[in-house]
Amino acid sequence: MTETSTGARIALAAEGSANVATGLPVLDHLVTELARLARFKLTLEVGPGGPDAAVVAAGRALGAAIGERLSAAGAAGAGWALVPADEALASAALERDPNPRLVTNVDFSDQRVGGLGTDVASRFLQELAQAASLNVHVRLMEGTDPQHVLAAIFKSVGAALGQACRPIPEAKEQ
Repeated sequence: MTETSTGARIALAAEGSANVATGLPVLDHLVTELARLARFKLTLEVGPGGPDAAVVAAGRALGAAIGERLSAAGAAGAGWALVPADEALASAALERDPNPRLVTNVDFSDQRVGGLGTDVASRFLQELAQAASLNVHVRLMEGTDPQHVLAAIFKSVGAALGQACRPIPEAKEQ
């Protein structure tokens, strides 16, 4: 068994950007979309390890970094979004919770996205939710193309995370 090392850094930004290196191009793309919609300046590195270990390590590392942002003074701690990607439409609602969980109506267990044999989205989001101590609800409203569905999910989660990590307007210092 190969040990997987990770590192993640997040900063709030006016425009989202990402430097993601997980060794899995499909995951790199999805996390980049998440960062763009969250308006995070994100660096995430994972390696070496197998594909399943990379998905788990990436979710945990990003979740831990998000957890730090959510703990910052004045952070909203909750967010929601409804975001399209081509014909797909997904929503995400999330909040800090001492009993983290992922609740979703999406099942990709039979899909092989990017050549991976597991449900990349739910495995990654489960690890992120646990590490960030979040209650995350994801709903797919429309969509049949797996790539578009995944993009809509990650974009909606990113937009909701961006809201949750930013200060509540009333909490800003005068």
